Amino acid sequence: MVELAVTDVVRVESRELQRGLPISGSLKAVNSAFVKARAAGELQGLTLREGDAVQAGQVVARIDPTEGQARLKQARDQADAARSQIDIAERQYANNKALVDQGFISRSALDTSANNLAAARSTHQAALAAVDLARKGVEDTVLRAPISGVVSQRLAQPGERVTVDGRVIEIVDLNRLELEATLSAADSVEVRVGHEATLQVEGRTRPLAAKVVRINPSAQAGSRSVLAYLSLSDTAGLRQGLFAQGTVAIGRTSALALPLSAVRTDKPAPYVQVVQENKVAHVPVETGARGEADKDSWVAVTGLQAGAVVIRGHVGPLREGTAVKFTGDPHPSPLPRAGEGARPKARNPPCGSPASASGIPCSPRW
Repeated sequence: MVELAVTDVVRVESRELQRGLPISGSLKAVNSAFVKARAAGELQGLTLREGDAVQAGQVVARIDPTEGQARLKQARDQADAARSQIDIAERQYANNKALVDQGFISRSALDTSANNLAAARSTHQAALAAVDLARKGVEDTVLRAPISGVVSQRLAQPGERVTVDGRVIEIVDLNRLELEATLSAADSVEVRVGHEATLQVEGRTRPLAAKVVRINPSAQAGSRSVLAYLSLSDTAGLRQGLFAQGTVAIGRTSALALPLSAVRTDKPAPYVQVVQENKVAHVPVETGARGEADKDSWVAVTGLQAGAVVIRGHVGPLREGTAVKFTGDPHPSPLPRAGEGARPKARNPPCGSPASASGIPCSPRW
C-alpha cells in the first residue's frame, strides 16, 4: 500500500493552454558597424580599446596624410596651370576677333581660337575635378565613428599599414538588442510578427519578455531554416553574443490536460498512473498540444475521462494494482486556476462519528 497526499495527484480537467514553440539563439545588436580605412597608409592616433564608448562623428583614428596632401598640391598646381591657359586662349581669341572684324585675317583663324579657348576651359574643369578628388582623399584619412556605441573589437594597431577597406574597429549599440532565433521550416509557418515570447538569457536569473518584430522571408541555404528576430523589453546589463532560449507563444487551445511530468514514458507507449477504486492503474494516453498553464508545462491528452485522478510525476513509478491510501480527501479537488485562491484542504471527520465508521480516516477529538 502507498499513502498519497492531495498534492501528489491531479484531476484531469479541461484547461486553456498557451501553445508555444521552443526557440534559441544569440543576442545581436540591431545597430553595429565596422570602421574601415578608406585610404591606404600608416594608421595613426588610434587610442580606443574594447569597451570604450564613442559618439557618432567622433574621430577614432587617422591615416598618414602625407601622400594624400602631396596629391592635393599637385592637383591644385595643375588647376592653376589650366587657368593660365584659359587666360592665354581668351587673349588670343580677342585679338583674332578684332583682326577678323578689320578684315586682316580669315574667319577660320577665329574659329581655331574659339576652339582653343573651349579646350582650355574644359582642361581647367577637369583639373578642378582632380582637386576635389584629391581633397576627398585627404578627408578620407580621418576615420570617424558612424554610430554611437561601444567598441567591441580593435582589429588594427597604431603604426600598421592598412589597406583600403581594412577593418580598424567594430562598434555596437547596446541600447537595442534582439534575439536572432533559428526556426525550422515547419515551425516558421506558425510564427507571426507580434507574437510574444519569454526568454531566459544566460547569466540572468529572471525571465525576459520579448516580441517577434521581423521574420526573414528567405530560408537559409542548406538547412532550410528561417531566421526570426525578437526585440527585448529590457536590455540593461546584456551583451551582444549572449545565448538565450525560451518559448514563443503561438496561440491558445482548450483541451483535457495534465502536467507534462505526469505522463510517463518508461514503457513503449506513454501512459499515466490513475487511481481507480483505491488502486493504481496504468492507462495509456495519446499526447497532443503542449502549452503553459498555471506557470507550469501541461500537455493535452486523450484516453482519459474528465475528473480522473492522476498521480503526479514526482511520486515515481508504482506497480499496477498497488493499493492507495490518501492522507486527506480521497477525491482531491483540481488545482486552483490562475487568479483563484487555494482551495481549503478537506478535514477528516472526528473519530467515533458516524462518518468515521464508513472507513474514512478520522481525526482525534483532541
